[in-house]
Amino acid sequence: MKSVVQQPIVELKGLSKTIGKKKIIDNLNLQLFPGQITGFLGPNGAGKTTTIRMMSGLMKPTSGEVVVEGQTLTEHFEETMSKVGVIVENPEMYKYMSGWKNLLHFARMNKSITKERITEVVEQVGMQNRIHEKVSSYSLGMRQRLGLAQALLHRPKFLILDEPTNGLDPAGIREFRTYLRKIADEDGVSVFVSSHLLSEIELICDRIAIIQNGQLIDIREMNQKEEAHYYIEAQPIEQARALLVEHGLTVEESGLGFITKVEQQQIPAIIQTMVAANLQLFAVQPFRKTLEDQFLEMTGG
Repeated sequence: MKSVVQQPIVELKGLSKTIGKKKIIDNLNLQLFPGQITGFLGPNGAGKTTTIRMMSGLMKPTSGEVVVEGQTLTEHFEETMSKVGVIVENPEMYKYMSGWKNLLHFARMNKSITKERITEVVEQVGMQNRIHEKVSSYSLGMRQRLGLAQALLHRPKFLILDEPTNGLDPAGIREFRTYLRKIADEDGVSVFVSSHLLSEIELICDRIAIIQNGQLIDIREMNQKEEAHYYIEAQPIEQARALLVEHGLTVEESGLGFITKVEQQQIPAIIQTMVAANLQLFAVQPFRKTLEDQFLEMTGG
């Protein structure tokens, strides 16, 4: 049986933006797929916000195209944007109105949104107990949930989130993360998240795209298998280093120990040798670079 090749929902094709004489975005090419959460990372000034503005129709590219399900944003603006939901930092709502009335007001702009759909989305983000209270009484986390409900009302196939967890406490961040995973998995929505919280991106995303100086420098799958590395801590440290080198290993100092590339099946022999040499062995554990470590390496800190 032949495997089905998944088609991208969104494609950035040669996307570029020049303001004055400065090239902000330079020939960006990226594909975004249904049911997948993609993190968008880059240092300050790398071009993340400009890219998101072009993807959400708030800014025209100098050249290149944003394509949503085969249609370009420039030529089919209304049709393509009807498939896109956007949350930029803290969603603005009418605070003197209830959450329900805010959603109702938004729904009037799109005749396809029924009251049944509003009820469905309210339940989806877990707001049924508070939806008829005024937005002014909501916590920041509740307002973020309401913003997510609003962005999902018209059943978008593509959701853009720019710093969506700004100001949320750890419980709110975890809650928001759960909702995003749910809509990606259950509704097949393609989610595009720009954030400075690398620990959050690492927990939620299926892959990451990294931009620097307006250029896409890497696209990385978060579940790709890395070479086996271990952290080994033993004393005396110089004797431990010499013993590891004798085993043909390359060592890199880390804190009070070493990080070395070694296969799992070699570990028992290394431990036995260290014990036989009367070394004090404090730690032998798998080591994996965090997304933060990888990001700093790729962007030069």
